[in-house]
Amino acid sequence: MSALLPPHPPTVPPDDPNADLGFGSVVVRESRKRLLNRDGTFNVRRTGLNFWESHSAYHYFLTLSWTRFLLLLTAGYVITNLVFAAAYVACGPNALTGFNSLPLEERFARAFFFSVHTMATIGYGNVAPVNLAANIVVAIEALVGLIGFAFMAGIVFARFARPVARIVFSRSAVVAPYRNMTAFMFRIVNQKSNEIVEMETKVLFARRKKDGGANDREFIQLPLERERVVFFPLAWTIVHPIDESSPLHGLTAADLERCDAEFLILLNGFDETFSQTVHTRSSYKAGEVIWGARFKSMFRERDADGTISVDVRDLHEIDGV
Repeated sequence: MSALLPPHPPTVPPDDPNADLGFGSVVVRESRKRLLNRDGTFNVRRTGLNFWESHSAYHYFLTLSWTRFLLLLTAGYVITNLVFAAAYVACGPNALTGFNSLPLEERFARAFFFSVHTMATIGYGNVAPVNLAANIVVAIEALVGLIGFAFMAGIVFARFARPVARIVFSRSAVVAPYRNMTAFMFRIVNQKSNEIVEMETKVLFARRKKDGGANDREFIQLPLERERVVFFPLAWTIVHPIDESSPLHGLTAADLERCDAEFLILLNGFDETFSQTVHTRSSYKAGEVIWGARFKSMFRERDADGTISVDVRDLHEIDGV
């Protein structure tokens, strides 16, 4: 069996400055939270910068979910037109054509829709600015509209053009019987219909050192049955066989909890659609590892034309708990 496994990666010396993967010795030593969240974000907070130094509007809008992005875009559009509508009303009863014969609420409604026409450069021509103040507001709104639409068009284009690895990790990892031994396993699936090739994975086992202080943590790369697949059409079960040379050999669930174990997952592959490399990451804490369980098969019987189908809904399903 051992002859079928790939050679173990070289062990990183404990005093190697790269052993902490870039988290830094203070974070590794002092942090009491998981190093990587399930969504791949880090549990480190930066302070000492003001709001404008620590935030980027471009990055913020680029990384928002589509739902929140569209809601903020709609809210910003409506609020901006409400502000300019109030400015037109403040310019007086003769600001726009037909203004002086309307009550205040109808003036505001007309000003709002005139603002929409101006910002979008529609210009139906039935309403026009009359006095100087209204013309100045129109000039300002035209500039705001040009800049705003250029900015949003760039953001929308960047969101569509930015490759993102939509990899879904199984909710839990398992330690299960595997080929006359046991193995640590988890599953991933490609959520998108695009093709990812040359997919590689790296799994690192982080724990408090046995022979060091309670605050010392070590990182051990786990050898995998298969670290790379050429094609990743849909699903992949990633397996670390727990043989005698494995750092998990002889450990129990209580041992993992006691040493504050965390399994760090790093994935990267080549997205054929965008011709770019994509990355994603996640982690499993000791409490997210289920012992003595197996993943339920995701494969279904062949269709009438002989095609094998995979039910992605079974990604998280396990048997034997």
